[in-house]
Amino acid sequence: MKQLLFGLADQGFAVGSMFLVNVVLARTQSKEEYGMFALSYSIFTFLAGLHNAVVLEPFTVYGSGRYRNRFASYWPLMMGGNLFIGMVLSAGLLLTYLLFTVVAPALNSRALVGLAIALSFLLTGLFVRRTFYVLHQPLRAAELSLVYFSVVALLLWIGAKIRLLNGFGVFLILALSWLIAGLTLFRKLPSRERSRAFLNSEPHYGKEHWKYTRWVLVTALIFQFTHQGYYWLVGGFLSVKEVGELKAMYVLIAPIEQVMISLSFMFLPALASKYACGDTRAFVTSWRRYTFLILGITLTFALAIRMAGSTVVHILYSGKFDGLGSLPFLLALVPLAMGIGNTANDAIKAAEKPRFVFNAYVSSAVATFAVGIPLVRSLGLRGAAWGMIFSAATYSATLFITFRLRVHVPRQSPGIVAYAGAAHLPSLEERAGD
Repeated sequence: MKQLLFGLADQGFAVGSMFLVNVVLARTQSKEEYGMFALSYSIFTFLAGLHNAVVLEPFTVYGSGRYRNRFASYWPLMMGGNLFIGMVLSAGLLLTYLLFTVVAPALNSRALVGLAIALSFLLTGLFVRRTFYVLHQPLRAAELSLVYFSVVALLLWIGAKIRLLNGFGVFLILALSWLIAGLTLFRKLPSRERSRAFLNSEPHYGKEHWKYTRWVLVTALIFQFTHQGYYWLVGGFLSVKEVGELKAMYVLIAPIEQVMISLSFMFLPALASKYACGDTRAFVTSWRRYTFLILGITLTFALAIRMAGSTVVHILYSGKFDGLGSLPFLLALVPLAMGIGNTANDAIKAAEKPRFVFNAYVSSAVATFAVGIPLVRSLGLRGAAWGMIFSAATYSATLFITFRLRVHVPRQSPGIVAYAGAAHLPSLEERAGD
């Protein structure tokens, strides 16, 4: 419970910073300007998904599992990959900005330049936080996020006072805040050994990494159609103003999503470790506890939004977004619909079978196009909310069925003794005779 509370504190400070950013911009900028920031931030979400697929997911599963005894030499290898990916994506964003300047000036935004400058800092902040979870040190992650939150709040206050707050400036504030937070905890990072030692002992690691990453990568691409894609559907079929309204309402849902992410940070390394040790019974028991915990939290949150959502919206935005009716409650049903899917997602990844997760996102993306587009066109923002719920439910149903059929093993096979230090350990798949 102590570890869980530290993890929740970490996510609370991390999401609290973006919560402040969104509230301040929504209150001070026009709905159109805020809508452009929301679209720019959706680009960051997309790129963070790619970074998660190429760096964070393999790092979490392998660092907690098969390479946990060589973490000191494995960490610098992944840190170098993180920095390289960040620089490549930043360069790509700058080229995109220059291209828009020539061929589509209306799509350009200074916020895009700010994101290009800040991206490497933002992604490195995510990597450092994940490092502490792999090391089972959520307290360090919470300390990092506390410093980050404090600096963001201070700089936002200064920017609002001198009236220089905009999308470009916000991304620079986020980058500077991560830099300061990282420097305060630099000495708490793992002792750095040369990554060459790890590569000498694992000469084929690149192939292993790619074998896992390729499925997570294509999944990250498809994921954009299941959630972030609705912002672009609203922008295309409705208006940028309504993108701002949808984003302002979804900000209320961000806290529960961050709680779910925090639980994932806690349970994914634990599940991966149990899987690598061959402890089938503990693996399944942890997944069940995880599932019931997620369902309880998301249901409680949805009921709270149902009772107090309109009041919270009025207070946060000073009446600017009143009149959107039951939209906050409908959006609060999205995490509830995704809950079981997220727990099955982590369990499947911990079992090193990410290809099955890809299938779930494909089915959800198909639901977005087949059902989401007609709903947005006919019902507007309410249609977008119902579309998100349907896509989330499709995702969860597919993952739950996949987990039960392809990964779940009801009891441990006889004669197997888990030994964490063994050179080779039989997988659940081998012992189940799959």
